[in-house]
Amino acid sequence: MSGLVASYVLVVFLLLTLNFALPRALPGEPIAALGDPTSSTYVGDPERRAAVRRYYDLDRSALDGYRRYLRDLARGELGTSIRSNRPVARELADRLPWTLLLVGTALALATAAGMLAGTHSGWRRERSTDRSLLVLVLSVQSIPVFFLASAAVYVFAVQLGWFPLSGARTPFDGSSGVAAEIADVAHHLVLPAVVMALPFVGLQYLVMRAGVVSELGADHLLLGRAKGLSERTLKYRYAARNALAPSVTVAALQVGSAITAAIFVESVFAYPGVGRLLFESVADRDYPLMQGSFLVLTLLVVGANLLADLAYRRLDPRTVA
Repeated sequence: MSGLVASYVLVVFLLLTLNFALPRALPGEPIAALGDPTSSTYVGDPERRAAVRRYYDLDRSALDGYRRYLRDLARGELGTSIRSNRPVARELADRLPWTLLLVGTALALATAAGMLAGTHSGWRRERSTDRSLLVLVLSVQSIPVFFLASAAVYVFAVQLGWFPLSGARTPFDGSSGVAAEIADVAHHLVLPAVVMALPFVGLQYLVMRAGVVSELGADHLLLGRAKGLSERTLKYRYAARNALAPSVTVAALQVGSAITAAIFVESVFAYPGVGRLLFESVADRDYPLMQGSFLVLTLLVVGANLLADLAYRRLDPRTVA
């Protein structure tokens, strides 16, 4: 157990180093517009431009900046956004709950749909239901998420008007009460969550289907049939339960891909999450905001994988050395 945690600590340290280096590897810099005469934010005085560089620690060497970056992280300081001049921690605190809600809902939908479809398909292997589900799931899985998001916005928001076009809640909504607010948030959440979930159903479906197929003909199923147990009990309490462990790992591994997908989905739906914030910070070369966004998303992925390892060991004691 200690070795597992130590390996994740090392991974986090390496990712923190990349988190510092990657934004600075991008062309351009956050305040390049200050020296561009064609820019609306042009500052002609070189001393004022130098003062702005010092204020945002852009005049430091890479090594000095890296040491300061690690020191500030140890203190829990994420810096100040160059774009908004607000603390990065406050920016992330405003956006993180929306990303957690979107990613969590999408993965929950994908996991539930994939497991149910995979169980049903594997139980009816090589029948028409199995073949139809296999073709449908693999077809949807091959469609890029940004295309799905754009198509969903056009069809269900623009043409049919069933769902809001953007945002996470209705601005200046006159309704009152907790129930009305929850309903409004859910109404905005349904379309982006379903769009994000669709590409992730396929892997869960294939893993669960393979697990159930491997259970067919097992001794405990034969014994259950001899006892007169119903097909539903045999399917879900015996076959599906024994095939569950790999699906837990798959669900955690999909967190990283879901966070990547969230960047596109939040941008298309103008959903106010960390993914959209990261997209905007990259466009503005806002180093502190990029670093803070990368850090939060990285910790989410690493934490999910750690929990998956621990859960898999719990579900399958044979994996414990």
